[in-house]
Amino acid sequence: MTDLPPPSKKKLGLVIDLDTCVGCHACAVSCKEWNAGGFAAPLTDEKPYGKDPSGVWFNRVHSYEVAATEGCASSPTPQPAMTLHFPRSCLHCETPACVTVCPTGASYKRAEDGIVLVDEDKCIGCKLCSWACPYGAREYSEVEGVMKKCTLCVDRIYNENLAESERQPACVQACPTRARHFGDLGDPESKVSKLVAERGGVDLLPQLGYQPVNKYLPPRPRRTGEATAAAPARDETLDTAALPPMLRWLDRVLSR
Repeated sequence: MTDLPPPSKKKLGLVIDLDTCVGCHACAVSCKEWNAGGFAAPLTDEKPYGKDPSGVWFNRVHSYEVAATEGCASSPTPQPAMTLHFPRSCLHCETPACVTVCPTGASYKRAEDGIVLVDEDKCIGCKLCSWACPYGAREYSEVEGVMKKCTLCVDRIYNENLAESERQPACVQACPTRARHFGDLGDPESKVSKLVAERGGVDLLPQLGYQPVNKYLPPRPRRTGEATAAAPARDETLDTAALPPMLRWLDRVLSR
């Protein structure tokens, strides 16, 4: 099985704001576009226009209906029903089970920045990593017979041929509501670390002990509007005699 490197000081990852994500799937599409020709290329699609399409997607967005809640001791303010959009991709865990179960060393965690990657030349497609990952972040390519996953656009964030402002994952670059943020979560003074501290960012399934680097910002409390009885509709009659000549003619035409 594959060993993990010593914990790195630099921990590159994503912070996803569930309050501002609108479920537009721009992150998924831009990720697919970039990685179709990048480090993990190709991202194949099987029968994309058939009855049972499937393919490799590093980002997936799930939408859930959250029921209204009454006030309680832990949350005294009642909350209205809402739709929650939940983007899901690799969390680049500190102690990733997908790495430690890999029999060939194909799955590995980089010591210099904490990114978890797959060496497809070593991958035998046994799927042990996908079974071990509790977040469903591994993608198996039926065409190539290997596992694939989010690379944090490692071939983009270090690309000196790009403008510095573009050296971030494609999903972050494309998000129209700025719900996705990228940076060094190992640096408490970084923008993403401060954002997590300010908004109470959380780990996904922390009880499992994998210490995901990516964080989620919970939705802010919503306001509940007081329901008011609708005022009865008033019967209004139009006095056509009081209308200007042009409007009287138009009324006759439309009333035919």
